[in-house]
Amino acid sequence: MKDFKRLLSYLGDYRRDLLIGALLVVVETFFELVIPVLMADLIDVGVEEHDLAYIVRKGVQMGICALLALVTGLLYARFAARGAYGWGANIREAQYRRVQSYAFSNLDRFETSSLVTRMTTDVTVLQNAVNGGLRPMVRSPVMLVMGLGLSFWMNARLALIFVVCAPVLGLTLFLVVRQVAPMYGRLQKAVDQLNNVVQEWLTAIRAVKAFVRGTYEEEKFRDVNRELMETSQRTFHFAVLNLPAFQFTMYTATVLILWFGGGMILKGQLQVGELTGFLSYVLQVMNSFMMISNVFLLLTRSLASAHRIAQVLDEDAALTSPEHAVTEVPDGSIDFENVSFKYQAGAKEYALSGVNLHIKAGQTVGIMGGTGSSKTTLVQLIPRLYDTTEGTVKLGGRDVRAYDLTALRDAVGIVLQKNGLFSGTVRENLLWGDPNADDAALWEACRTACADEFLERMPGGLDADLGQGGVNVSGGQKQRLCIARALLKKPKVLIFDDSTSAVDTATEGKIRAALSKLQGVTKIIIAQRITSVMDADLIVILEDGKIHAAGTHRQLLAEDPIYQEIYASQMKGDEHHAGPSAQRQKA
Repeated sequence: MKDFKRLLSYLGDYRRDLLIGALLVVVETFFELVIPVLMADLIDVGVEEHDLAYIVRKGVQMGICALLALVTGLLYARFAARGAYGWGANIREAQYRRVQSYAFSNLDRFETSSLVTRMTTDVTVLQNAVNGGLRPMVRSPVMLVMGLGLSFWMNARLALIFVVCAPVLGLTLFLVVRQVAPMYGRLQKAVDQLNNVVQEWLTAIRAVKAFVRGTYEEEKFRDVNRELMETSQRTFHFAVLNLPAFQFTMYTATVLILWFGGGMILKGQLQVGELTGFLSYVLQVMNSFMMISNVFLLLTRSLASAHRIAQVLDEDAALTSPEHAVTEVPDGSIDFENVSFKYQAGAKEYALSGVNLHIKAGQTVGIMGGTGSSKTTLVQLIPRLYDTTEGTVKLGGRDVRAYDLTALRDAVGIVLQKNGLFSGTVRENLLWGDPNADDAALWEACRTACADEFLERMPGGLDADLGQGGVNVSGGQKQRLCIARALLKKPKVLIFDDSTSAVDTATEGKIRAALSKLQGVTKIIIAQRITSVMDADLIVILEDGKIHAAGTHRQLLAEDPIYQEIYASQMKGDEHHAGPSAQRQKA
């Protein structure tokens, strides 16, 4: 309940709409409760005395009350919908903003599908709880108290039947809620699993079709879909038990009231109109009990969703800017001083161990190593995508933890191997690097990245549509667009994480030549091909998270067996594959 109350703080201006809605429910309930009193007078006075004018007058009063109840009900629906869905929008925005502040280590704790479910399905559950539950939540207690009061006022002896029925209804509700409450949490986790399978399938649809794994994926989906179905059936099997139990109690109370009330009429202790009005209150009070039970079930499910949403909002961002943070990175010099790192505090082994590396501003550094040697991990410490476990990473002579995060990451441009392009045009994607860049700057960056070669052939050029995730361009073209986007940032440090792996060697050579002309920019190139790094000022060989060797191409080729092995396997004795640069180096 604490999580739900906390989320109510996101109502903002919509709190007024819900308060107005609650007030309208009270007014609506008042008009509905007046109708049985008027009906009793109509029967006992108007019908009994054959007073047509009295009957018409009471009938008109009942009609006015019914009309006013209808109007207030419609107004409630308007205000409740606006309040509930506005509240939901605020919660989704708060979650999205919170996730944006997460470090990679925070994101590692949540599956993508789970975050999607928490921002959609869980928020919808809360909206439905308010939109569908506010009216009975306000109406039922008012109806219950006023109905019971008027029932005792009309006939205290018959009203004692409520005293017998109420504990039965309360016990039924308690047993149902206790059984169903933990099931709603399992239900939302089943939705997470379904979303995860669908997301993976859609993301890898080309691989699924290429390997003819459609049947396998269908079986995976069938399993999680069946699990969701069975979980839903078990949950709602118990949730709906309250309805027959409440109806049985309500009809039993009606029969008892008719039995005892009929006897009182025969004895002259009760009038027919009073019994008719009393039965109206019986139905209203019983319906109030039923609505209260439905509110409890709605609230029970919403509490599970509220807890899941609160987990997202309560997750403390692992990386934040310090107080009095430095907002300017002076240059692109980089220092790793006794750096060790592991992804989880409880992990037994370090991903990086005892790294000491010093890179001067403006240098070009190549990083090579086998799969799993932590090449990407090393460069992710520079823009503080992760923090070191031990040791210090410095940029521009300062600990990276002293910088404002935005300023630090603006000074570091990263081109990842797995390129991320977004739905929209080429221009819209490039402007991520510099929102104020004009066409001349965009084309200049594209020429440096050799992206102009295919953009000039695309209909629309910079305004060509890339499709979702950049599906309208090839892998190599994506990489070149991502390089152009990073160049537009005009960073102090440029990191290329195997970002030309899908580019042919001739185009890669052109890109390297263009990048070499950039002055004052420190370039770090992670690559598998020696041709990508052989002209670098420094080449670092990583092995099992440690620096195995560092030096120029000539030094490593002469002294390091691992580098010699890589060189021999890639070149195969054919010097022309390495290009003139390699031949000069080997000579």
